[in-house]
Amino acid sequence: MIRPSASVLIGALAAALAGCAGDVAPQEQPTFYRSMASPVAELDGAAAASMISGYRQNNGLGPVALDPALMQMAQVQAQAMAARDKIANDSKGEFARRMKAAGFDAKVSVENISAGYHTLAEAFSGWRDSPPHRANMLKAGVSRMGIAAVYQPGSKYKVFWALIMAAPEQS
Repeated sequence: MIRPSASVLIGALAAALAGCAGDVAPQEQPTFYRSMASPVAELDGAAAASMISGYRQNNGLGPVALDPALMQMAQVQAQAMAARDKIANDSKGEFARRMKAAGFDAKVSVENISAGYHTLAEAFSGWRDSPPHRANMLKAGVSRMGIAAVYQPGSKYKVFWALIMAAPEQS
């Protein structure tokens, strides 16, 4: 009886495994690495809420959930900044007035804005590494959030971000 050498067996096994690899779909890139610098890009709000909630929980705070009113407010703010090609909290009016106009009666609310970050991971890291933005993400008592990224191709920034976190008065 002739026995194949170990290298022949390993080679056969490697070839068999390589053949199987073609049947496996490549793993998709996590959405927080997806570039928002595109007219068809869609921000994954659930991934943003998960990322921010995890960060808050690692710092002894409660999670945040997406809120439709805050999502809309963040979208309007990011669009206003993109339209003006300017990073400014008052692009769509003073923050407290915007909250009231949106009908969100908050006992506490904070806002982070930025521009130039192409991915959620980059925006999150920028906010985390900035003391005032980090303080907002770690604001005690907030339980809801809204986030938006707006692409503006003619801008040097390309992508404008708004994050609003709040706790409703009746919670």
